Amino acid sequence: MQVAIVTRLLAVVLVLSSFFTGGAWAAAVTPDFVKLAKKLKPAVVNISTSKTINAQSQQHPFGNDPFEEYFNRFFNAPRHPQKQKSLGSGFIISDDGYIITNNHVVAGADEVKVKLSDGREFKAEIKGRDEKLDLALVKIDAKAQLPVAPLGDSDKLEVGEWVMAIGNPFGLAQTVTVGIVSAQGRVIGSGPYDDFIQTDASINPGNSGGPLFNAEGEVIGINTAILASGQGIGFAIPVNMAKMILTQLKETGKVTRGWLGVSIQVVTPDLAKSFGLEGEKGALVSEVTKDSPADKAGIQGGDIILEFDGHAIHEMSELPRLVAGTPVGKKVKVLLLRDGKQQTVTVTIEQLTDGSEDAVALTSDKLGVKVADLTPERAQQLRMKGDRGVVITEVQPESIADRGGLQPGDVIREINGVRINNVAEYGKAIASVKKGGYLKILLRRNNSSMFVALRPE
Repeated sequence: MQVAIVTRLLAVVLVLSSFFTGGAWAAAVTPDFVKLAKKLKPAVVNISTSKTINAQSQQHPFGNDPFEEYFNRFFNAPRHPQKQKSLGSGFIISDDGYIITNNHVVAGADEVKVKLSDGREFKAEIKGRDEKLDLALVKIDAKAQLPVAPLGDSDKLEVGEWVMAIGNPFGLAQTVTVGIVSAQGRVIGSGPYDDFIQTDASINPGNSGGPLFNAEGEVIGINTAILASGQGIGFAIPVNMAKMILTQLKETGKVTRGWLGVSIQVVTPDLAKSFGLEGEKGALVSEVTKDSPADKAGIQGGDIILEFDGHAIHEMSELPRLVAGTPVGKKVKVLLLRDGKQQTVTVTIEQLTDGSEDAVALTSDKLGVKVADLTPERAQQLRMKGDRGVVITEVQPESIADRGGLQPGDVIREINGVRINNVAEYGKAIASVKKGGYLKILLRRNNSSMFVALRPE
């Protein structure tokens, strides 16, 4: 009996030993934040900027200011240029003075000043900026080696890990806050490559551009955004995204990105079923730009991209980031789902440039819409090219079409892969769908194509 008890105790000890010697130790034990703060604060800087705003270019949020007009009119008050100042944070990544911060901290600045933790202040030069990732690289000449914040691996980050933010919130220099990683892969609508780390470590205006450290004292994110309507919710750019562009910012001052030339949309559960796909994964191609890399490779609207260059596409938002980070000229394998079958095509990635990015009414009892032929006149009213298809003129509230997101002004081009040229063809396509079957509709909205899947009741 005693031997059995001792054996069980030994087993428990072994399990606990393996638990606390592995990665779980960091999650189970609170880091020594006092030690981390003392070590890392010297590598974090405060950034102040100023720029001149011409009086003529000043605009008020609600148009012209009537009080200002009255004052200028009757008192002939002169209007002088004004200095606009802002505050932010940053961190040193090389001992010769290169510093990472947010682009919105330094964009348009006439003067950038960097203040170190020891009180020394230097004028900084903007070496490079990337608006799409909201990152910037600045440089100071301190005439001596500077402390450096080591860069970690944000791909290894896990929800629940301890993190620490250091920055300049509201001008309160060298402020330290702690919390955990609340979520990853957040898309908040700030740009085409959203992939934010969400944290409950307190982040406020002035923290922008500052570092988010893990328990080992490595930078795993750049604090960038907060939700105005939320408290205790902050967002940081994963440091691996910054590492991808640092060399370009340093050498050329700008970032060159790859271009595929497709418009994509989320694969919803209904769309997945209509395309014969198990699970809501991949990126659905709704449109292919003519003469783009995708077009040259034979990618078509209606294809679902499942893998890009060996990386599985779990969510639509992953594809733009992968394409953007692909070197120009590289040949990439793309795994597609087309007509229920997988196939692989090879795409040669090109450079992304500015501007490349991506009458008879019929009432349908099944969908709850009224449609009409897309005449040249209607096409002109909708500012749409072409005159084939049917335009939705009315959507009944709470109908299948309404719940599926169809809107008046949408032009239906295809139903279940069949081209729709007029109201008669539309009626036949709708009538051919049996109860419980799916309607895979390709429509045009605001000169962009998209797919919608509906299931008539």
